[in-house]
Amino acid sequence: MRKVAPWPRTPGMTYSHARSELWIPRSLLASCVRGVMARDTRTEVLDDAQRYNHMPAAPSCALLWYLQGDCQVLEQGAPAHPESPRVTIARTTLCGPFTQPTISWNPGPIHAFMVLLMPDALAHMTGLDTTALLDRIVPADEVFGADWQAMFRQVEAAADDDERVALVEAFLLPRWLKARPASPLSSHRLADWSRSLALHAATSGLGRSLRQAERRIKQWTGHTHRNLLGLGRSERAFFHSTAAHQSGAVNWSDIAEQSGYADQSHLCRETRRVTGFTPEELRRRISTEESLWAYRLWAFSAGLAGD
Repeated sequence: MRKVAPWPRTPGMTYSHARSELWIPRSLLASCVRGVMARDTRTEVLDDAQRYNHMPAAPSCALLWYLQGDCQVLEQGAPAHPESPRVTIARTTLCGPFTQPTISWNPGPIHAFMVLLMPDALAHMTGLDTTALLDRIVPADEVFGADWQAMFRQVEAAADDDERVALVEAFLLPRWLKARPASPLSSHRLADWSRSLALHAATSGLGRSLRQAERRIKQWTGHTHRNLLGLGRSERAFFHSTAAHQSGAVNWSDIAEQSGYADQSHLCRETRRVTGFTPEELRRRISTEESLWAYRLWAFSAGLAGD
C-alpha cells in the first residue's frame, strides 16, 4: 500500500497538527480494500469541538481499532452537540455500510487505526451477511473467526502504523486472491467499483434479469445499485471540487456537470445527503475544522489508482 501525501497547509487553515494518514491499496487489493486510515491526537491539545469526527455515508465496511482512547458514536441524525445522545463503542469494532453521514466524539486523546473494506469483498472472504450490518457498529470479536481475531491482536501489538498496514496487507491478500470473483476491476474509485459490481451481479447465478442483479447487489453491499451510483457521483464531485479549490476557481455549476448531476441543485441535495453539508460549506470546513480530518485525507487520493 502507498501512503498518500497530506493536505498542504496554506494561510488561513486553522486545524491542528494531529497526525492523520491514509494508505491506498495497490491493484491486487484495490477491489477489496478501499483504504487504510490512522488518526493520532496524543501530541495535541484539542478542545471539545475539535474532538468530533465527521464521516460521510459510505458503502464500505470498516475494521476499527482504538489503540488508545475511546470513541462515542452519536445517534444518527444528531448534531455535533454535547447534549446529543451517544454510545461508547468497543475498542475493536466492525462498522457496516452507512446510508447517512455519521459523527463520533473522543473524550480525550486517541490513537485509532481503520481498514476500509468493500462489503462484497468482506462477504466473499468471511461469509458475513453485510446487509445485516447496514448502519450498524458491532464488536469485531463477536462476528469474526479465530484467524481474524489473531490478526486483530497482531495489529494491536504492532510497533507502529506502517507495520500495522503491512500486517493487514499480508493477511488479506491471500484470502482475497482465493475468494475474489473472476476479473474484478482494480480501482479504489467508487464509480469503477459499482460498475464492476453491477457486471458481476448481472452475470452471476442462474437468473440474469435486472431485478435479480439488483437483488444480488443489495445482498452483497446493503445498498441499492441506485444508491451506489449516487455515492460514486458524490465522490467524483468531491475530487473535482478539490482540484478546483487548488486552482482557486470553484464553479459549482461546472462541477455538477462534470460529475454527472442534472444541475447544481441536484449536486447540493446529494452532497448534503451524503455528508451533512452543502458543497460550499464542506469545502470551507475542510480547510478550517479539525473534525473533517478524514475528508482532508481523501482529497489527495483523487489521482491515485492501484498499480
